[in-house]
Amino acid sequence: MPVEIGLWRVDDKPVRISPHAMPLEAKLEQLILDDPEILESKLLLLGSQVLTKYGKYIDLLGVDSEGVLHILELKRDRTPREVVAQALDYASWVQELGNDDIRNIFDTNRPGDNFDEAFAKRFDGAPVPDELNPSHVMTIVASDLDPGTERIVAYLNKSHGVPVNVMIFRYFTDNGHEYLARTWLIDPGIPVASTGGGKGKSTKANWNGLDWYVSFGVDGGSRDWADARSYGFVSAGGGDWYSRTLRGLPEGGRIFVHVPQHGYVGVGIVKGHAMPADEVILDVGGPRHFRSLDLRGTYRHPEVSEAADAAEYVVPVEWIETVPLEEAHWRVGMFANQNSACKLRNQFTLDELSKAFELTD
Repeated sequence: MPVEIGLWRVDDKPVRISPHAMPLEAKLEQLILDDPEILESKLLLLGSQVLTKYGKYIDLLGVDSEGVLHILELKRDRTPREVVAQALDYASWVQELGNDDIRNIFDTNRPGDNFDEAFAKRFDGAPVPDELNPSHVMTIVASDLDPGTERIVAYLNKSHGVPVNVMIFRYFTDNGHEYLARTWLIDPGIPVASTGGGKGKSTKANWNGLDWYVSFGVDGGSRDWADARSYGFVSAGGGDWYSRTLRGLPEGGRIFVHVPQHGYVGVGIVKGHAMPADEVILDVGGPRHFRSLDLRGTYRHPEVSEAADAAEYVVPVEWIETVPLEEAHWRVGMFANQNSACKLRNQFTLDELSKAFELTD
């Protein structure tokens, strides 16, 4: 059984405050809408009373920072065993949701809000992950728990790895004040098997087959964005983790360059494969060895010279448009991560940068 919660008011002597039934299920729903962290999970709520294709309504549907969907079924009173079947029925629909479906649910339930911006604001600036609904979890929220429900949830969770749990809350009133306390049937920190999401649909955002994200770090003086703008290149290195993804950029791909802590500073076309800085030749009014250029950055990593491949790798680029660091483009919700290069799937970022760089295609 879950741990029982007691509450006492301490005056001259402790006075126990007895729990009461929550006046309305809608009140509990509103409390969670106001602060989803009541459930111990930081969530962006996609909507309340979300209609499934079976004509049923999910009380609350949310997404966490990893893109995992959370089905929340609220019960003000004791939980009949049927509520578990209800949650499983909702999950059978949720597992079919693809990336576009989730965005559409948000747009339908929160008109006027932008999903990418809301996600970044909710999760401390983190962009929407490429994959939405890689898995899902079910939480039944109730004021009491009957033995049958407890047995069924424990059996599904512990014996079969079904990600279903019960959060039991207690509602207290005392001298005009209201209090809410909660505990879990099963420790939510214990991992369970991952459920598959997006059955038959892509949980990843679509990729247009052309656009790539490139991170151009300028801290420490090893690189300088003015060099890259002037001579037409991007670079990364100092270890295989940093250079491997850059070496995967295809010739003819379009790159959007992001400088960490600044924003997006350029868009261009890859004109050749990545090569070590000591070997690469760039077309600068004619062929020029990279090391012969008047560079501000060092493009060397002596502190990791013992690594198997610590070279700085350079990729030649034909710029479509660039701006100096102080004019970098950035908006909350835009994509950025620590990879030197990766596919740019984030449509919000592409739309914003197309406007910023006045791209017609």
